[in-house]
Amino acid sequence: MKHHIFSSLSLLLLILQISTLAQAQTAIAPAPSGPTNITKILEKAGQFTTLIRLMKVTQVGDQINTQLNNSNQGMTVFAPTDNAFSNLKSGTINSLSAQQQVQLVQFHVLPNFISMTQFQTVSNPLRTQAGDASPGDFPLNVTTSGNQVNVSTGVDDATVANTIYTDGQLALYQVDKVLQPLSIFAAPAPATAPAPATLKSKRKSPAALSPSSGSDDSPADASGAELSIAMHGMTVLVIGVSLFVFWL
Repeated sequence: MKHHIFSSLSLLLLILQISTLAQAQTAIAPAPSGPTNITKILEKAGQFTTLIRLMKVTQVGDQINTQLNNSNQGMTVFAPTDNAFSNLKSGTINSLSAQQQVQLVQFHVLPNFISMTQFQTVSNPLRTQAGDASPGDFPLNVTTSGNQVNVSTGVDDATVANTIYTDGQLALYQVDKVLQPLSIFAAPAPATAPAPATLKSKRKSPAALSPSSGSDDSPADASGAELSIAMHGMTVLVIGVSLFVFWL
């Protein structure tokens, strides 16, 4: 009986030890990190309400998350603060078409990971998610001075204020201005003045100066017809007189 009780207690202690060990291991194991979500990172950082709204409306935020979580390709994002957006002319964002809003957000996204030190060696112009980096479209140029990174669009110049987030795949930098692409915000070229009208020559063509040979209204033709009739009448008269004299 005692042996049975002892065995039961031993088994119970063994079960408790195993359970305690399992709980300890569960507590030590780190929680799995969730997928990268750029809007949540910006929400945690604060002062990016306008950019977050644009990322959601244009769905560029979802595109960034999908690319980061389904490929090994890195990305770099310049994030203007709410204060940067408020410095734009009133109604600027709302005046843009849906496509232009997409292009504006994509213009702040580079399709590769660039660290702060790598900005010193990049080749300009940088290609953004907005498209062609040719002059007049979406060129983006970066210059550095010591630890300072400046970004130029051809319309405005911004400065990288600090690093919001970086994990080796996503680099998220705060900028003090909204990056305005040339293709959307460039001033329209002045209208070209119309060329002066060419004066037409008033000189008449030779055909207009010479009378038409087939016209019945020509004075020369009328005179010729009258002369022909007169000659014909004279001939008839002469013949008539000759016959009269002959018969006499």
